[in-house]
Amino acid sequence: MTITNQPARERAQLTCSDIAVEFGGRAVLTGVDMTVTPRSRWGIVGENGRGKSTLLHVLAGTLVPDAGSVRRTGTLALATQELPDTDHRTVGAVIDERLAAVRAALASLDEATVALAEQRDGADEKYSAALELVQLLDAWDADRRVDIALAGLAAPTDRERPLSTLSVGQRYRVRLAVLLAAGDDFLLLDEPTNHLDRAALDFLTESLRTFPGGVVVVSHDRALLADIADTILDLDPTPDGRPRTYGNGYAGYRAGRRAELARWAEEYEQQQAEHRRLAQDLSEAQNRLVTSWRPEKGSPKHGRATRAGARARAVHRRQGELDRHRITAPVPPQRFSMPELPARHGVSLLRAEAVTVADRLTQPVDVTLESHDRLVVTGPNGSGKSTLLTALAGLLGPTTGTVHRARTARVRLLRQESTPQPHRRARDLFTEEVANLVTAGRLAESEVVALSSLGLLASRDLDKRIGDLSMGQQRRLDLALALAARPHVLLLDEPTNHLSIALVDELTEALGRTDAAIVVATHDRQLQRDIAHWPTLALPHRTVAAVGRS
Repeated sequence: MTITNQPARERAQLTCSDIAVEFGGRAVLTGVDMTVTPRSRWGIVGENGRGKSTLLHVLAGTLVPDAGSVRRTGTLALATQELPDTDHRTVGAVIDERLAAVRAALASLDEATVALAEQRDGADEKYSAALELVQLLDAWDADRRVDIALAGLAAPTDRERPLSTLSVGQRYRVRLAVLLAAGDDFLLLDEPTNHLDRAALDFLTESLRTFPGGVVVVSHDRALLADIADTILDLDPTPDGRPRTYGNGYAGYRAGRRAELARWAEEYEQQQAEHRRLAQDLSEAQNRLVTSWRPEKGSPKHGRATRAGARARAVHRRQGELDRHRITAPVPPQRFSMPELPARHGVSLLRAEAVTVADRLTQPVDVTLESHDRLVVTGPNGSGKSTLLTALAGLLGPTTGTVHRARTARVRLLRQESTPQPHRRARDLFTEEVANLVTAGRLAESEVVALSSLGLLASRDLDKRIGDLSMGQQRRLDLALALAARPHVLLLDEPTNHLSIALVDELTEALGRTDAAIVVATHDRQLQRDIAHWPTLALPHRTVAAVGRS
């Protein structure tokens, strides 16, 4: 590991080559190569546990890889997801620690100025060097940059305030603001959009766009990646086990990853088909060998022996071909498969008239949904989006107004957070849900969907206790349970929470194709962009949703 920790600006470079990291005998990173230069913008993506945060620590020099090399010319700042549980510093102390090099450079310049005024030996050279460093660090403007960043991220600006009096989100924003303003050559940020509201997200996005150094971001925020990244490093599984690098930003990643998965699946299926063909050839040759020993009555013994020998050789040849054939393509990762959701044409599936819920949804809302309808519910936190969806699902009675659902219409809600059942097993819970629907006459046997067919949970996870599943896996199970009913109306409350980028993209595409009526409430900026053409119901104002076909 070679690190030069002095400001380098245009000469700055951060490279890693063939990085490998193992934890507990498990490969976390394999064959990672990156070159980060000034004004380059890297996004790192992948499922949970794929080594994204680990890679940032390797790049920062806080973790030595098991193989490979890291070289850096220039200074670097790393913002991890975690914060210390206790921190007795003040906001000002955090700023001063991060700007220590700036403070030292200004102090050196003051000393050099005094030496120059006193005409000491070598004062000219010392003053020139000190002035060059101050200018390189843009040191005179550092505190102003910090103040701008604190305000832009809605972080506390009182430098005397102890961090212990701040919320986790406030402390996170203080740290992020100082890192953005400090002026390092490289910024490494792990999920930087956590704890940020819309205005702060906009400020962060613009700051990263205009940052003069190199930026590496680990994020599930697709909008941030789409807005700033020019190169995406994908750590998700590949046929050869090595990560992929995609140019042309997030759009290039989406297209490239989709094409890679299609090629992988095609190669795997071709190899499986060839293996099946060779196995069939062997089986047929074996059958011919067996029948050759039972010739028709009156056939000569010599001919029978000749045919048997030839067929035995054919069996050995087919067996050899089958033994030599290797399926080199690994099993492709699961992809989400939306079941066919039914339509009921010419029927109002769900109609809400002047619905309010005391203290939660204060302005009357009207909604009418038919098959193929699409609706986005928007509004600030506390405006009643979740309350409205819960009322539409029939899980909460309105204080005023009515909600009418067509007879036999199946309406399902994916809540923001599910009620945990940690001791149940995923497969058992899904099977029980389907059985209850069938027993109640809500779902025909022919409409039953198998959990494994949805591509949401790996087969190894189906029999795990729900408490042993990750948050992302539990969210996938929640989605599977909602789809188990093959709903005519699907209500989705923050559907992208805890889901991987790949699954969210697949789900978004599926929602656009299904015959069911779909209602979405989301703060996910990329999902909002992807469904911007859908009709919108804005809360808290009373609005009659003019729901159209999409």
